Amino acid sequence: MRGKSSPKFLRVRCTDCSNEQLVYSHASTPVRCQVCSKTLAVPRGGKAEVKATILGTVE
Repeated sequence: MRGKSSPKFLRVRCTDCSNEQLVYSHASTPVRCQVCSKTLAVPRGGKAEVKATILGTVE
């Protein structure tokens, strides 16, 4: 499967308030920061566009 990425959970840090939370890599709805409500991820029909700093993946 070339070009396909498997879905995973990403640990991200909000660029506004530095809150860390988990985001699904293939989110189907917009994901907002639980502290300041900034948009962290936007669905793009497959893999979500992450607008926060990705710190790593969760196994």
